[in-house]
Amino acid sequence: MTLPVLYSLRNCPYAMRARMAIYASGQQVHLRDLVLSDKPAEMLQASPKGTVPVLITADEKVIDESLAVMLWAFTQSDPQHYLDASKPAALDDMLKLINLFDSEFKGHLEKYRSSKRYHEPSLTEDRQQCERYLVELESRLTLHQYLMSDKPSLADLALVPFIRQFGRVERQWYLQAPYPKLRQWLNSYLQSRMFSKVMTQYPMWLDTKQDIVFSRTT
Repeated sequence: MTLPVLYSLRNCPYAMRARMAIYASGQQVHLRDLVLSDKPAEMLQASPKGTVPVLITADEKVIDESLAVMLWAFTQSDPQHYLDASKPAALDDMLKLINLFDSEFKGHLEKYRSSKRYHEPSLTEDRQQCERYLVELESRLTLHQYLMSDKPSLADLALVPFIRQFGRVERQWYLQAPYPKLRQWLNSYLQSRMFSKVMTQYPMWLDTKQDIVFSRTT
């Protein structure tokens, strides 16, 4: 059987959430890790924009947006009901929350990270812009264990890598910030077998040209 091919970058949050969905859905892919300064010609031919993740399915369809890769994975198999298909509006509600963070929070997060890196005087203000979105998540997690309900969902996996980035900017501030439920939620993922597997460091594909089979069971 020909497996799908996933071009990925270990620490890219978009590639990270794609790998999390592939793991959670039980799919198998050939994982090709890369560095952005040395992109495989095969990947650029499939997706000229040159960003990860890029998934080439077994029937040679190219999917080069992280959320689309996640949806592909769960439409193939969703044994733990991450899409909550039994509720007609569930997926729309998840996608609205994900879009809010992808389209708004991510821009504020990049400004916050840049302010810390370059010691900008706007650091506190930039952090506070991010916090407006964290308040929403803390409120949700006060009501239930995960962002949408007491079960993990597509939305949880889609947001984990970006909240992880936020928490690493000013680590001491974050550990004392008024978001205990959010910290508990994030830690449950960071300490999970899934995250350990997703963050495993593999040889660069261009160095070996050997495909790594990536799945929950390998």
